[in-house]
Amino acid sequence: MLLEFLYSKIHRATVTDANLNYVGSITIDEDLLKAAKIREWQKVEILNVNNGERFQTYVIKGEPGSGQICLNGAAARKAQPGDKVIIVTYGYFEEAVAGEYKPTIVIVDDNNKIIKH
Repeated sequence: MLLEFLYSKIHRATVTDANLNYVGSITIDEDLLKAAKIREWQKVEILNVNNGERFQTYVIKGEPGSGQICLNGAAARKAQPGDKVIIVTYGYFEEAVAGEYKPTIVIVDDNNKIIKH
C-alpha cells in the first residue's frame, strides 16, 4: 500500500509579486527549489498564512538568489505581495519506509533567504 506524506516544504516565504497576466503557476527562486527538493513543473500546494487560502499549482524556476516567490495567472488572485505562504509537496511511500522518512523543511527569512534546511 502507498501512503501519502509531506515530502518537502518552504516555510513562511514572502510573496514578492503577483502577475495576473501570465498563463499560470508559481515562480520560485531556483536556490529555494534545490534546497526543498522541488522540481520545475512539479505540483505544489500553497497555504496562504494571511488569508487562509489553500490552492494547488505548478512550479516555474525563478532566478537563483532572487528570493522570488511570484504567483502567476489565476493564482495571483489568491495572494498579494507581502503575504506569508507555505509551499508544500507530498510524496507516496511504501508503508515499510514511510515511518522512516523525514521531510525536507526549508525555513526562510522575510527576504526569502534560507535560514535553515
